[in-house]
Amino acid sequence: MKSTPLTYSRPAAGAGRRHALKALSASLLLGTALSMGAGGAWAQESPQAAIAGHTGPDREQFLAKGAKEEGQLMIYTSAPVDDMAALAKAFEEKYGVKVRMWRAGSEKVLQRTVTEGHAGRFDVDIVETNGPELEALHREGLLQEVKSPYLADLIPEAILPHKEWISTRLNIFAAAYNTNLIKKEDVPGSYEELLDPKWKGKLGIEAEDADWFAGVVKNMGEEKGLQLFRDIVEKNGISVRKGHTLLTNLVASGEVPMALTVYNYKAEQLKNKGAPLEWFTFNPAIARPNGVAMTKKAPHPHAAALFFDFMLSDAQEILLKRDFVPTSTKVETNLNKMPIKFVDPSVILDENQKWTGLYEEIFTRQSK
Repeated sequence: MKSTPLTYSRPAAGAGRRHALKALSASLLLGTALSMGAGGAWAQESPQAAIAGHTGPDREQFLAKGAKEEGQLMIYTSAPVDDMAALAKAFEEKYGVKVRMWRAGSEKVLQRTVTEGHAGRFDVDIVETNGPELEALHREGLLQEVKSPYLADLIPEAILPHKEWISTRLNIFAAAYNTNLIKKEDVPGSYEELLDPKWKGKLGIEAEDADWFAGVVKNMGEEKGLQLFRDIVEKNGISVRKGHTLLTNLVASGEVPMALTVYNYKAEQLKNKGAPLEWFTFNPAIARPNGVAMTKKAPHPHAAALFFDFMLSDAQEILLKRDFVPTSTKVETNLNKMPIKFVDPSVILDENQKWTGLYEEIFTRQSK
């Protein structure tokens, strides 16, 4: 069975993810009040909760039978089109359930899900997007906990205390350098070493990595961390580029000798294709979780719970083959063999204005 074509909606021109989250904060507060009003209707166990909570030994057969009768599944996602299509195809071929998808940027996925939910329109079964946006949907009361047996296979950090969304893959921030321009023995072992004058004019960073910055600085101690990065930029300058893939390619070409925030899977991918590039992480590595959630009013609950389980099991190997960093301990990869500290989605939601402001002040406005 073939996947249906994906609908792609581009964010408005100039609308960055950090600004979208900031703009949404007021509406999310209003939405929370509205969802509290609707909470009475959801207080008793719903059919969706009963299906998602089925834990018998026949769980897969139970969900697969119900999903086949429902006939389809609707996913809102911000994942790349070809990657999500590969997952959909594998699910369709295994279970015979048609997958429909709407694809947009993570902020648009959040906006559409919240708007429809508070309007009483429930079309979406599964949301697959970035951690902060999923955490916002949890706060809105729009997500359903799924008691998947595959939770036991995941790294502990992938499971949120409320369990209403689960991390399925990671974007691990790494530093990357051009091996024709920088010797391995000169690679810094700490951020403090970037104060050395030899790094003047050689550093680059992505334009919207305030969540990485918050994680690093909080780990160092806020006062110390902020001063350190101010000093690094003042002494040696920094080039700010928009897009992690672009930044990684600029390292490979030599235009940016060393970048502080690329995704390690992309750097590994280019390295394996022969690019003069190597990556490393400062300890601990900061990781941004991406995840999956079932909606509380999913119109196809059997299919939704089944796809949720699929994302934590069969899909993990597919994600690895497509150069992602999966969260299952059943899948072996050298891309997560380092101490990892997760970006706290709550920090991005509650302190977004603070950290985006600091990021712009220290990096973007001082870009050289």
